[in-house]
Amino acid sequence: MVTLTEEMKAAFNTIQIFPVATASKEGVPNVVPIGVISLVDDSTIWIADNFMNKTLSNIIENPKVSIYVWGPETKGSFQIKGDVELKTSGPEFEKIKEKSPAKGLLVMKITDVYDCSPGPNAGGKLL
Repeated sequence: MVTLTEEMKAAFNTIQIFPVATASKEGVPNVVPIGVISLVDDSTIWIADNFMNKTLSNIIENPKVSIYVWGPETKGSFQIKGDVELKTSGPEFEKIKEKSPAKGLLVMKITDVYDCSPGPNAGGKLL
């Protein structure tokens, strides 16, 4: 299990819209902007499925997600990768429904974090 650093958590919490990437089992990529994302703890992210179509289809085929973190207030940028589980019932799902008209909840367990800042360490694994 990967745990985000305090600096990464602070950067994550400044972002309002996140580019979220998935891929089909054949490797066809898809990226969408998503606003209802919560850092639940140091290694878990919740993503609300309000209007997902291709993203949800990809997740069913290939339960991997990548989230890009960058904004004017962040120091640098990074990419969070993880495994996701779709939930459409239960206490976690009910809690996300308090924030949005969610059809489902993606529970992402962070597996890796990569540097996306320009320079010699670009693409390097941070965690």
